[in-house]
Amino acid sequence: MRPTVAPTCVFALACTLLAALASPAAAAEYMEKNERQAARAFSPGVITEGGRIVWLAGQTALTDDQGRSLAGNFEAQARQVFHLIDQTLNKAGGGVANLVTMTVFITDPRNGDRLTEIRKEIFKDGNYPGSALITVSNLAVPGLLIEIQGVAVIGDNCSKENSCLPQWPAR
Repeated sequence: MRPTVAPTCVFALACTLLAALASPAAAAEYMEKNERQAARAFSPGVITEGGRIVWLAGQTALTDDQGRSLAGNFEAQARQVFHLIDQTLNKAGGGVANLVTMTVFITDPRNGDRLTEIRKEIFKDGNYPGSALITVSNLAVPGLLIEIQGVAVIGDNCSKENSCLPQWPAR
């Protein structure tokens, strides 16, 4: 069960992200990251066994929950997209922490570093999804700057404490 967020939260996005980040760590095994992978906020691989798999359609956002325009605002669009992903995964019994892989499409490569910082905020425990970042010339609707699709696994059997990595015999 998710902990309740204090009613003092004014913005729905901030409250949802706070609730997602306060949740217990997702049950999946995140493979050890080298220095570059940790700096860029992605895991080289995520191991799962069992659990419910949720295949997420690409998410975009041109408005926030209050209907305000996000056109031209990369950071606001990225945060709203993660919020929408979290909402979808909540309906399946999980949250954004259950993402095991994601493909991110951006229209300007200069936004890649800002995306990395946002991912570090969202995945505070360092259990980052496997990820690809792809620059495209355009997205489906004018004004969109980012689209994220992904795969989440909810209720998995693997974790750091319960490794699913094969135990090869020593030679």
